[in-house]
Amino acid sequence: MPGSPRPLSLPSVTDLLPAVDLVIRMVRQALVALAAVLFLICAVDWLVRTRRLNPFGPVARLFRRVVDPLLEPVERRVVRAGGLPSAAPWWALVTAVAGGILLILFLGAARGVLEEAMVASRSAGGLYRLLVHWTFGILKLALIVRVIASWLRFSPYARWLRWCVSLTEWLLRPLRRVIPPVGMMDVSPIAAILVLWVAEALLLGVT
Repeated sequence: MPGSPRPLSLPSVTDLLPAVDLVIRMVRQALVALAAVLFLICAVDWLVRTRRLNPFGPVARLFRRVVDPLLEPVERRVVRAGGLPSAAPWWALVTAVAGGILLILFLGAARGVLEEAMVASRSAGGLYRLLVHWTFGILKLALIVRVIASWLRFSPYARWLRWCVSLTEWLLRPLRRVIPPVGMMDVSPIAAILVLWVAEALLLGVT
């Protein structure tokens, strides 16, 4: 009817995907710009630390007062690992770039999850498959994190690893009782991933 107000409607998930793509592009561009700035800062700080710049000049004094305290945690880790303190700026840059790459990968994965949820929401069977896929995906991720942490000799009781232990120990404990280690390597996580793969295939085969 002319003149009647149109009903309000919420944006659909399909409308959200272009917005998510835009956010990812903006974050990627911001991270590239930030990496360029950090490269310049770390390069100047390295020049100051190696005395390639006048250590008594205004730039050196500014960096010792502002930048060096920020890099102190990185410098302690570098020295503890046997490196030189002058290498701290470059290690800080590598850490920042790696963190940016992980952030982009996380946003891309979140975008994929959103699109997968959009497709699955069209039917009850799709929701069931999505729930099974996500559940087993989280369990496999927890196993992979535990394996990598054991290679790097992190304590399984570390706070950031507790969620992995809680999610996987119920499966690994009985497997360790029946599967002996191969030399010094515990192969129970490999067996656990195979068990999860078979269980997921069986549950998805129901639909």
